[in-house]
Amino acid sequence: MVAENSSSGNAQVPHAHFFVWREFVWGAIAGAFGEGMMHPVDTIKTRMQSQAVIDGIQNQKNILQMVRSVWQADGLRGFYRGITPGITGSLATGATYFGVIESTKKWIEDTHPSLGGHWAHFIAGAGGDTLGSFVYVPCEVIKLRMQVQGTTSSWNSIIMNDSVLKKPSTQIYGYYTGMFHAGCSIWKMQGLRGLYAGYWSTLARDVPFAGLMVMFYEAMKDLTEYGKQRWISSSNWHVNSSLEGLVLGGLAGGLSAYLTTPLDVIKTRLQVQGSTTRYNGWFDAIRNIWAMEGMKGMFKGSIPRITWYVPASALTFMAVEFLRDHFNERDACDNFQEVATLSVDKNKSSAREVG
Repeated sequence: MVAENSSSGNAQVPHAHFFVWREFVWGAIAGAFGEGMMHPVDTIKTRMQSQAVIDGIQNQKNILQMVRSVWQADGLRGFYRGITPGITGSLATGATYFGVIESTKKWIEDTHPSLGGHWAHFIAGAGGDTLGSFVYVPCEVIKLRMQVQGTTSSWNSIIMNDSVLKKPSTQIYGYYTGMFHAGCSIWKMQGLRGLYAGYWSTLARDVPFAGLMVMFYEAMKDLTEYGKQRWISSSNWHVNSSLEGLVLGGLAGGLSAYLTTPLDVIKTRLQVQGSTTRYNGWFDAIRNIWAMEGMKGMFKGSIPRITWYVPASALTFMAVEFLRDHFNERDACDNFQEVATLSVDKNKSSAREVG
């Protein structure tokens, strides 16, 4: 009897752990993977959105002109400028995003079942992204400024352009040779405020984006599951979860990216302006962008943003689903074998006692 009570008690212990540490690992790997694969598209989006700050409002380039400009000035290297801080920030965001989502969902399911649903998914996604912002935002500031700089020669030509100096007393930041040099330079010039430039605008963009993306993803998973049960009667037909994550993750990411594009434009311009102070805060940026560029300016870079987020989100969710299936299934098999061994030992012990 004592052995049976101990076994049942041990069986209940895993359900009390709401901290799903594996999801933090899978999320970090998946986030870095998605960022690394799609960084060149992000560079084009960043340059398009920051043209008004760096080059002035006149003669802004479209997508093809910007691609050609980056290639002619910096070559292939220009598209991958800032990839190190980008991946570093994605490691932190991916880990907290998926880790907090799964931990929160597990906590709600086990303690407050009535609170489940899409709002729970939204809150979990928003909370995970908020936690990751403490690491992500400084990395994002560094990444954006390195992206708009390109190579030394192209950045020097921009500094010589009078359009970047809106006031005689202002100064554009110097060229950054790498991630750590950029961080130290920003710290010396602007302190902590510089590294966290546009922090609230980043949260204003990422909290709704993260919440919407996981909410859309979970809703589409529920809809897909309903469709399979409703119209697919064959039990032998099975959809690979990695493929499902690829398709649904891409759709969820693309839709969320488009809806939050105006917030991304504001964030990008606040973070790349440095000490030129073209915009004095979030609301001033909204007012100026709307007055000078209208709706077109608010959705500047929406196409490359969607182009980035569809495959990036697809790859991220695909990687997470693959890692979940591959490693969690192995752990489940190990746990099953352990339980089976304990059962066999228990039966042998009981047989000896009867004998």
